[in-house]
Amino acid sequence: MDRLIDEHGPLEIEPADNEFRRLVVAIINQSISTASAAAVRERVFDLLEEVTPESVLEADEEALQNAGLGESKTEYVRNAAQAFEERDLTRAGLADASDEEVIDRLSEIRGIGAWTGRMYLLFVLGREDVFPIGDLAVRRGIESLYGEMTREEMCDHAERWRPYRSIATRYLWAHYES
Repeated sequence: MDRLIDEHGPLEIEPADNEFRRLVVAIINQSISTASAAAVRERVFDLLEEVTPESVLEADEEALQNAGLGESKTEYVRNAAQAFEERDLTRAGLADASDEEVIDRLSEIRGIGAWTGRMYLLFVLGREDVFPIGDLAVRRGIESLYGEMTREEMCDHAERWRPYRSIATRYLWAHYES
Protein backbone atom coordinates (compact mmCIF):
# COMPACT_ATOMS: atom_id res chain seq x y z
CA MET A 1 0.00 0.00 0.00
CA ASP A 2 2.93 2.37 0.67
CA ARG A 3 3.97 2.01 -2.97
CA LEU A 4 0.45 2.93 -4.14
CA ILE A 5 0.38 5.99 -1.91
CA ASP A 6 3.72 7.13 -3.33
CA GLU A 7 2.57 6.39 -6.87
CA HIS A 8 -0.89 8.01 -6.74
CA GLY A 9 -0.46 10.66 -4.07
CA PRO A 10 -3.09 11.44 -1.47
CA LEU A 11 -6.58 10.11 -2.24
CA GLU A 12 -9.59 11.01 -0.17
CA ILE A 13 -13.20 10.03 0.26
CA GLU A 14 -15.36 12.99 -0.68
CA PRO A 15 -19.11 12.51 -0.33
CA ALA A 16 -21.10 13.32 -3.46
CA ASP A 17 -23.02 16.59 -3.52
CA ASN A 18 -26.14 14.97 -4.98
CA GLU A 19 -27.11 11.73 -3.26
CA PHE A 20 -29.70 10.61 -5.82
CA ARG A 21 -27.49 11.36 -8.82
CA ARG A 22 -24.67 9.30 -7.29
CA LEU A 23 -27.05 6.40 -6.67
CA VAL A 24 -28.04 6.52 -10.35
CA VAL A 25 -24.32 6.40 -11.24
CA ALA A 26 -23.91 3.28 -9.08
CA ILE A 27 -26.89 1.62 -10.76
CA ILE A 28 -25.53 2.45 -14.21
CA ASN A 29 -22.11 1.08 -13.21
CA GLN A 30 -23.53 -2.30 -12.17
CA SER A 31 -22.00 -5.16 -14.14
CA ILE A 32 -20.56 -3.15 -17.05
CA SER A 33 -17.12 -1.80 -17.88
CA THR A 34 -16.04 1.64 -16.75
CA ALA A 35 -15.95 2.90 -20.36
CA SER A 36 -19.42 1.56 -21.16
CA ALA A 37 -20.81 3.02 -17.93
CA ALA A 38 -19.35 6.45 -18.75
CA ALA A 39 -20.98 6.42 -22.20
CA VAL A 40 -24.38 5.37 -20.82
CA ARG A 41 -24.16 7.88 -17.99
CA GLU A 42 -23.45 10.71 -20.44
CA ARG A 43 -26.42 9.83 -22.65
CA VAL A 44 -28.81 9.36 -19.72
CA PHE A 45 -27.71 12.56 -17.98
CA ASP A 46 -28.02 14.52 -21.24
CA LEU A 47 -31.54 13.17 -21.62
CA LEU A 48 -32.54 14.09 -18.06
CA GLU A 49 -30.66 17.43 -17.95
CA GLU A 50 -31.09 17.51 -14.14
CA VAL A 51 -30.84 14.13 -12.39
CA THR A 52 -33.57 14.12 -9.76
CA PRO A 53 -36.16 11.57 -8.68
CA GLU A 54 -38.79 13.74 -10.36
CA SER A 55 -36.93 13.95 -13.70
CA VAL A 56 -36.41 10.18 -13.75
CA LEU A 57 -40.06 9.45 -13.01
CA GLU A 58 -41.21 11.98 -15.63
CA ALA A 59 -38.79 10.74 -18.31
CA ASP A 60 -40.05 8.50 -21.10
CA GLU A 61 -39.12 4.91 -20.25
CA GLU A 62 -38.30 4.06 -23.85
CA ALA A 63 -36.00 7.09 -24.10
CA LEU A 64 -34.15 5.95 -20.96
CA GLN A 65 -33.83 2.45 -22.38
CA ASN A 66 -32.58 3.81 -25.71
CA ALA A 67 -30.02 5.98 -23.89
CA GLY A 68 -28.39 2.75 -22.81
CA LEU A 69 -30.07 1.79 -19.56
CA GLY A 70 -31.99 -1.06 -21.09
CA GLU A 71 -35.19 -2.40 -19.61
CA SER A 72 -33.85 -3.67 -16.26
CA LYS A 73 -31.76 -0.66 -15.31
CA THR A 74 -34.53 1.69 -16.35
CA GLU A 75 -36.74 -0.14 -13.86
CA TYR A 76 -34.03 0.01 -11.19
CA VAL A 77 -33.41 3.74 -11.63
CA ARG A 78 -37.14 4.41 -11.50
CA ASN A 79 -37.44 2.23 -8.38
CA ALA A 80 -34.66 4.27 -6.76
CA ALA A 81 -36.42 7.50 -7.71
CA GLN A 82 -39.66 6.27 -6.16
CA ALA A 83 -37.82 5.22 -2.98
CA PHE A 84 -36.14 8.65 -2.75
CA GLU A 85 -39.56 10.28 -2.92
CA GLU A 86 -40.98 7.99 -0.23
CA ARG A 87 -38.06 7.71 2.20
CA ASP A 88 -35.19 9.84 3.44
CA LEU A 89 -32.17 8.16 1.87
CA THR A 90 -30.00 11.26 2.13
CA ARG A 91 -26.84 11.62 4.21
CA ALA A 92 -28.90 13.30 6.93
CA GLY A 93 -31.56 10.60 6.86
CA LEU A 94 -29.02 7.79 7.10
CA ALA A 95 -26.53 9.50 9.42
CA ASP A 96 -27.37 7.32 12.43
CA ALA A 97 -27.68 4.06 10.49
CA SER A 98 -24.90 1.48 10.60
CA ASP A 99 -23.30 0.38 7.34
CA GLU A 100 -25.34 -2.84 7.38
CA GLU A 101 -28.55 -0.92 8.08
CA VAL A 102 -27.86 1.35 5.10
CA ILE A 103 -27.24 -1.66 2.84
CA ASP A 104 -30.40 -3.34 4.14
CA ARG A 105 -32.52 -0.21 3.51
CA LEU A 106 -31.15 0.25 0.01
CA SER A 107 -31.48 -3.46 -0.77
CA GLU A 108 -35.22 -3.16 -0.21
CA ILE A 109 -35.26 -1.32 -3.55
CA ARG A 110 -35.52 -3.78 -6.45
CA GLY A 111 -32.32 -3.49 -8.47
CA ILE A 112 -30.08 -2.42 -5.60
CA GLY A 113 -27.96 -4.97 -3.80
CA ALA A 114 -24.95 -5.12 -1.55
CA TRP A 115 -22.45 -3.84 -4.15
CA THR A 116 -24.54 -0.75 -4.92
CA GLY A 117 -25.14 -0.26 -1.20
CA ARG A 118 -21.40 -0.28 -0.54
CA MET A 119 -20.82 2.22 -3.36
CA TYR A 120 -23.45 4.43 -1.70
CA LEU A 121 -21.69 4.11 1.66
CA LEU A 122 -18.40 5.07 0.06
CA PHE A 123 -19.36 7.76 -2.43
CA VAL A 124 -22.49 9.30 -0.91
CA LEU A 125 -22.16 8.84 2.81
CA GLY A 126 -18.37 9.12 2.83
CA ARG A 127 -17.94 6.21 5.22
CA GLU A 128 -14.25 5.55 5.83
CA ASP A 129 -14.25 1.81 6.48
CA VAL A 130 -16.04 0.22 3.50
CA PHE A 131 -14.46 -2.74 1.74
CA PRO A 132 -16.44 -3.68 -1.40
CA ILE A 133 -15.15 -7.21 -1.96
CA GLY A 134 -17.89 -7.69 -4.57
CA ASP A 135 -16.15 -5.18 -6.85
CA LEU A 136 -14.13 -6.83 -9.61
CA ALA A 137 -11.58 -4.01 -9.80
CA VAL A 138 -10.90 -4.30 -6.06
CA ARG A 139 -10.29 -8.04 -6.37
CA ARG A 140 -8.12 -7.64 -9.47
CA GLY A 141 -6.15 -4.87 -7.78
CA ILE A 142 -5.47 -7.04 -4.75
CA GLU A 143 -4.44 -9.99 -6.91
CA SER A 144 -2.14 -7.77 -8.95
CA LEU A 145 -0.41 -6.57 -5.80
CA TYR A 146 -0.49 -9.61 -3.53
CA GLY A 147 -1.09 -12.64 -5.75
CA GLU A 148 -4.09 -14.87 -6.19
CA MET A 149 -6.37 -15.08 -3.17
CA THR A 150 -9.85 -16.23 -2.29
CA ARG A 151 -12.40 -13.58 -1.34
CA GLU A 152 -12.07 -14.69 2.27
CA GLU A 153 -8.29 -14.23 2.15
CA MET A 154 -8.77 -10.79 0.59
CA CYS A 155 -11.12 -9.79 3.40
CA ASP A 156 -8.64 -11.08 5.97
CA HIS A 157 -5.84 -9.13 4.26
CA ALA A 158 -7.99 -5.97 4.19
CA GLU A 159 -8.37 -6.08 7.97
CA ARG A 160 -4.92 -4.46 8.25
CA TRP A 161 -6.35 -1.38 6.51
CA ARG A 162 -9.17 -0.97 9.06
CA PRO A 163 -10.57 1.63 9.90
CA TYR A 164 -9.64 3.20 6.54
CA ARG A 165 -10.55 0.46 4.09
CA SER A 166 -12.40 3.00 1.92
CA ILE A 167 -9.13 4.84 1.31
CA ALA A 168 -7.37 1.53 0.62
CA THR A 169 -10.15 0.73 -1.86
CA ARG A 170 -9.53 4.03 -3.66
CA TYR A 171 -5.85 3.07 -4.00
CA LEU A 172 -6.76 -0.39 -5.29
CA TRP A 173 -8.99 1.18 -7.93
CA ALA A 174 -6.28 3.66 -8.90
CA HIS A 175 -3.79 0.80 -9.22
CA TYR A 176 -6.17 -1.32 -11.27
CA GLU A 177 -7.03 1.54 -13.63
CA SER A 178 -3.39 2.56 -14.20
